[in-house]
Amino acid sequence: MNVPRVVRSVACALALGAVAGLASPVFAADAPRERLTVADPYLEVHTGPGRGYPVFHVVERADWVEIELRRTDWYKIRTSDGKVGWVVRQQLERTIAEAGGQKTFRDVALDDYLKRKLEMGAGYGRFKKEPMLKLWMGYRLSDTLSLEGTVAQVQGVFSGTDLWHFNLISEPWSDKRWSPFFGVGIGKFKNIPNQSLVGAQLTNVNLANGTIGLRYYLTDRFVLRTDYTFYTAFLSDARYGEYRAVTAGLSFFF
Repeated sequence: MNVPRVVRSVACALALGAVAGLASPVFAADAPRERLTVADPYLEVHTGPGRGYPVFHVVERADWVEIELRRTDWYKIRTSDGKVGWVVRQQLERTIAEAGGQKTFRDVALDDYLKRKLEMGAGYGRFKKEPMLKLWMGYRLSDTLSLEGTVAQVQGVFSGTDLWHFNLISEPWSDKRWSPFFGVGIGKFKNIPNQSLVGAQLTNVNLANGTIGLRYYLTDRFVLRTDYTFYTAFLSDARYGEYRAVTAGLSFFF
């Protein structure tokens, strides 16, 4: 397995995923659309979900709009005369709900965090006191369980090590900003000795691991993460190697 090439591919996918995740629409609600009455002198309607898009329409005070869907802090609305455009959340927070009070919105970033499904990230640390770079991608199976795949590379003084593994991750408090997690998994361990070493042989064996770590929800779609992993490489029927790794990194969810 060519881990450097995989690392580059996953890194590109991470960047593309970040862009795609930011652009993914989210429906504002499953309930019937609520009419909001404009309380400010006017409400600016943009052609797209961002301040870089031009204002093409203005909704005047006492007129109403309906919310159709959301992208991050921008909401797609329909006006009373049928025009469709985008309004930033800060302006909608100054509208009047049908019940008569000021319209309130939950923190949209928190909503995204609680509903996250796919997570990709990169980290750096130490594997047997040698530098380690790893990339991972995880998918949430439920509120507390997820499946995660990891590729990593260790560049030592006398050899280089490539490894990959799949883990089942348990995160009992996944809705908290500080969230510990635990995992177990299996994979492959490949150690490539330097060509200058006489008689050294390539090692390509099965791998098992257990990990414990901590996530911290940073902001928007970003999560800080640190973990401690205990690896066991099955070198032969009667011999195995044990290794420990500590890494820290940043992940992006969508």
